[in-house]
Amino acid sequence: MISDRDTIFALSSGRPPAAIAVVRISGPGARMALEQMLGRVPQPRRASLARLRDPVSGEIVDEGLALWFPAPNSETGEDMAELHVHGGRAVIAAVLAALAKLAGLRPAEAGEFTRRAFENGRMDLTAVEGLADLVAAETEAQRRQAYRHLRGLLGERAESWRQRLIEALALVEAGIDFSDEEDVPKDMMARSLELIRPLAGEISKAGAGQGERLREGLRVAIAGPPNAGKSTLFNRLARREAAIVSPFPGTTRDVLELHLDLGGYPVTMLDTAGIRETTDPVEREGVRRASERAADADLVLWVVDATQVQSQDRPTHGGIPSVTWLVVNKIDLLSDGERRRIESKFAKTENVNLISSATGVGVDELVNSVAAFADGFFTPEPALVTRERQRAHLKETVIALRDAQRAGEEGREEIMAEQLRLAARALGKLLGRVDVEDVLDVIFRDFCIGK
Repeated sequence: MISDRDTIFALSSGRPPAAIAVVRISGPGARMALEQMLGRVPQPRRASLARLRDPVSGEIVDEGLALWFPAPNSETGEDMAELHVHGGRAVIAAVLAALAKLAGLRPAEAGEFTRRAFENGRMDLTAVEGLADLVAAETEAQRRQAYRHLRGLLGERAESWRQRLIEALALVEAGIDFSDEEDVPKDMMARSLELIRPLAGEISKAGAGQGERLREGLRVAIAGPPNAGKSTLFNRLARREAAIVSPFPGTTRDVLELHLDLGGYPVTMLDTAGIRETTDPVEREGVRRASERAADADLVLWVVDATQVQSQDRPTHGGIPSVTWLVVNKIDLLSDGERRRIESKFAKTENVNLISSATGVGVDELVNSVAAFADGFFTPEPALVTRERQRAHLKETVIALRDAQRAGEEGREEIMAEQLRLAARALGKLLGRVDVEDVLDVIFRDFCIGK
């Protein structure tokens, strides 16, 4: 835990130079910092024009805006201040140096403002993870998902489940420990079972969806035999010479990655080595990696040479997933008659794209098709779970809940109570809050035991 005596400060805006820089201060010394540098404390939550002075020399460092957020109504739950100054490197350095001269202030560590918000109850762990995802979001879909979690999409739901679990546990605990009390009802077990029966189903459904995948992005592997034009297609998508292109087979040895935003969804394109049997140990390792990455991909674009399409029109190597599209490349090398024959050959075949990665013919249509695939791949419903940690805690909760229900139906009150405690603890770990005193609070509030 961070000491209450620490007051931290840091640049909270982007890297300089910039038009404006925001320096954040949080802790019990935030008010003193404003008094020392501004000579006054602005009205709470109102931007105030101020001249910032070095607390030792009295020299004016900059002129900007100051804001004051007294605890507990601040982002961190502590006294907090913000200084909005000009975003030049020298100005920022001077402001940070001035703050460092004040007693009790120190530079913040990475993530420390958010850590304090969590420790002071301003955010739960799911919101913290949502904030991290929001900062890292590269596409519109990732931004929407991260913002929902920052605003409590999973946290509020999990807290609701946790409160229902605590109520159910309080009923069972009261039935066990205070069965002789006249004001404690006798149907505790039945009432508790009514509360927990629907919970397991609700929490199991919450684990469905593609939340983690949306964070990571759709993986699309460009695979196929050597010299089919895979790297040329990769470069066309990258709009730069990202991969080496050569007429010699086996040029691509490692897997290259390209991150795209297609229709608001994150897509990672993988350029893999030509898949074929080879005696070259280095190329053989490249083929192994290519096959492995293709097998793990969500979609494989199997690229073949249009001039050799008769012998290369289907994957010939094991481990390729079922979602595989055929991409007939180099159609610019065909005569009109040969092209018509290929078009006729695949006229009734789904997921076949005729392109020329060299000239760009058909590439836009291929990209649009991949974007449409991504749109269907990711669930349209907001995903409650976006991390494996969250999924693991929810699974742990469901297992404990089902064991509790089974024990309750068999009349084993002590076992049911223990399983409910485990379920509540798992949800507490999801949120970052584990407090066994919650159960006693509910018992004493609802049953007036020990009056």
